[in-house]
Amino acid sequence: MEAGTSARYLSSTTARRWRGPAAAAVPDRWLGGRSSRGSSFGFRATWRLQPQRRRFRPARCQKMFVPGFGEASPESKAAKNLQNFFTFVAVRIVLGQLQSYNPEAYEELNEFVSRNTLNDGDKFCGSLMRESPRHQALALRILEVRSAYQKQDFEWENLKKLAFKMVDESNTRLMRDYIRETTHIDDET
Repeated sequence: MEAGTSARYLSSTTARRWRGPAAAAVPDRWLGGRSSRGSSFGFRATWRLQPQRRRFRPARCQKMFVPGFGEASPESKAAKNLQNFFTFVAVRIVLGQLQSYNPEAYEELNEFVSRNTLNDGDKFCGSLMRESPRHQALALRILEVRSAYQKQDFEWENLKKLAFKMVDESNTRLMRDYIRETTHIDDET
């Protein structure tokens, strides 16, 4: 744009690309234009008249259909398995705490764990609560530890990275082994 030309005379399609609603009404010399001598004015606000960056957005594809899960999604199944795992971790944490300062409660909880399976965390905690008043206190402690662990201590980002890494490495290893078997190539390195 030449010196002295006003920014408000930009075409409507061009004006929409410029940032700031007031940019079209401000004369160009106020936004860092040049004087008749060719020198810049003291205040340069060229940041106002920069075109907006267009972000690359990948095409949205349909998600994969996963048959055979009934009403539950694979994510909800994974969440249920994580919940059961968090119960297992909480039981181990509580057992470790009890071992040092309350050996009687440690023995009771350890005996209960040996009699009952930890495959279903809610069922385990429910039956522990109904065992006795002392067991009820242990069950409440396990529930508190389970909640605190999943909210504060479990590293969710690390889980995601490890899951991606493990699946990629496993796929690569399995494909490499299959190619070696089918092509009868021995590993000479």
